[in-house]
Amino acid sequence: MELQWQLCSETNLALFFPKPTTLDKQQKCWALSDSIQKMPEVIEVVIGMNTLSVFIVPLTWAELNTFKDRLSDLLNDLPSKTIQGKHVEIPVHYGGKYGPDLVAMANDLNLSVEAVVELHTKATYTVYFIGFQPGFPYLGGLSESLYFPRHAIPRTQVPAGSVGIGGEQTGVYPFESPGGWQLLGQTDTALFDLTKSSPTLLNAGDTLTFKAIDIHQ
Repeated sequence: MELQWQLCSETNLALFFPKPTTLDKQQKCWALSDSIQKMPEVIEVVIGMNTLSVFIVPLTWAELNTFKDRLSDLLNDLPSKTIQGKHVEIPVHYGGKYGPDLVAMANDLNLSVEAVVELHTKATYTVYFIGFQPGFPYLGGLSESLYFPRHAIPRTQVPAGSVGIGGEQTGVYPFESPGGWQLLGQTDTALFDLTKSSPTLLNAGDTLTFKAIDIHQ
């Protein structure tokens, strides 16, 4: 894999893994984050989808180059980290008012609505990271048959609990918000609840399956 650190600002570097997005690369991100976080120059490491963003204290140009070299040395022997998370099943109402994009997406994919739902529910997904909103899970494991682009013009309001597909990913909106993903359905399961000791239902390394409650045309 051709990996390199990209300097984004005086205090931020980012690492990008080449496509395709895989669980193995995400596990390497998890492991690298643990190692990098221990460096004295590092303030925070933010994990993305097969990416890492490293925030550091201000350094001189010479110090920054030395730091980049140290980061590059870590890439010579990339570790992996397996997280033994919990498994969660999320019930979903598919189609109709719950999933306004399901029928059109199925037609564009030359699949029946039932086939789309079957493909979406039979996979076991892994939570790669939480982002965009508190509790929003970015999931790996979507069938390639369901890869579908986001809307060119995002909706200004996506209901809380909406289950959607964006590109190679599927996920659930914990809160009402603007969003451009294709909406397949909706769940009543709360992904973020401040009244609980652990407000976020899902965490990196957890696995998830969707279960169809019903399908509306």
